[in-house]
Amino acid sequence: MNAPQRKPSPELSRRRLLQAGAAGATLAATPFAANIARAQGASIKIGFLAPLTGPYATEAQDQVRSAQLAIKDFNDAGGFNGRKAELLVRDDKLNPGEAATRTLELIEKDKVDFIAGSLSAATQLSMNAVTRERKVIFVSISQSDAINEAKDWSPYTFHEALNPHLTSGAVARYAFPKYGKKIVYLTADYAYGHEMVRGFERAGKALGATTLADIRHPLGTADYSAFLPRIQALKPDILVLCNFGKDLVNSCKQATDFGLKSTTRIITPVLLFTARLAGGADVFEGVVGGTSYYWGMESTIPSAKVFNDKFRKAYGGAVPSDYGALGYAGVRSLLQGVLNAQSTDNTKVADAMRRLKYDWYKGPQFYRECDHQSVQSVIIVESKPASAMKGKDDVFDIVHVDPASEANLRSCTELGFKA
Repeated sequence: MNAPQRKPSPELSRRRLLQAGAAGATLAATPFAANIARAQGASIKIGFLAPLTGPYATEAQDQVRSAQLAIKDFNDAGGFNGRKAELLVRDDKLNPGEAATRTLELIEKDKVDFIAGSLSAATQLSMNAVTRERKVIFVSISQSDAINEAKDWSPYTFHEALNPHLTSGAVARYAFPKYGKKIVYLTADYAYGHEMVRGFERAGKALGATTLADIRHPLGTADYSAFLPRIQALKPDILVLCNFGKDLVNSCKQATDFGLKSTTRIITPVLLFTARLAGGADVFEGVVGGTSYYWGMESTIPSAKVFNDKFRKAYGGAVPSDYGALGYAGVRSLLQGVLNAQSTDNTKVADAMRRLKYDWYKGPQFYRECDHQSVQSVIIVESKPASAMKGKDDVFDIVHVDPASEANLRSCTELGFKA
């Protein structure tokens, strides 16, 4: 599922990323003279977990690439009092137990200062459980509703990604009034899929939408043919693909081949740049979904142009993906917290991050005080037909932007925080 512009195989790319993370690639700058003694062996270590193997590997590799770019930015600017940053990359294999083990290893064996990463609603919760107990900052860069709830949250938990309530609500408010109110969900049977359906149904209730069925499939399903006749028989106005990565590509391709688009509009909460590249124009033509970022925003958002140009320079002209950009933002927010706090003490850095007002790549963002959710825009995109593309990466039209607003989030009281 690699993007066409990247020639190395997924396995080769994965090995290189692991090697680069382990070796602390991009860290070969000389510390300031006044801090030579302190800086030697005293890098600021950020543990970074992502599923570099498995169905989300392509997206995970982009997360790592962008996170390394944030490390490079920090180091090129002189670091913190001459101390450089280092990214220690680990493969969580999309497994919560593996994620917890690697997180604990990074904290206790590798002595990392902070943790970032994840690309699963489940792995991020297991990572957060470890960091919460040890009072280590964790910046999650994957969608989850639960991580913001008081029962799972801690003062050291920051959620840089969109969450399912925010994403699905934005897509529902755009799509349901336009395409119809009879909805079928094809749902990956784990937290991501469940939370997305909940968000759609909640937004849809106010819009008069009706759920005809929520059809669930295992993570990593290759054959969706058994589900398609049932979906067709239900005659929905809209089919919502509540899945991700290769699951999204495979289900969308098979739904298209089955002819569902002739009677039903296909939408998805998260329309991935990498999935669109892998699936192709014909498979995704007309599909509408949400995203945290699309590189085409550079025509109207200056910070997007700056970020894209850095990425192009670093990676042979490639453009960053949506989840890749989250890797950049999560690590950069951490390092800005270090600079603002003038410390690597986790309590002081967390306090500094709570006060951040930032624009790293997509426009203004800030962390909400009660739960440290990054308040940000949701971009609604529609996949272009091949005839409308002006280059291999010109895959989406931006059809709507839900601006950053706390009003689009669940309230702090609903999440379990006391007023």
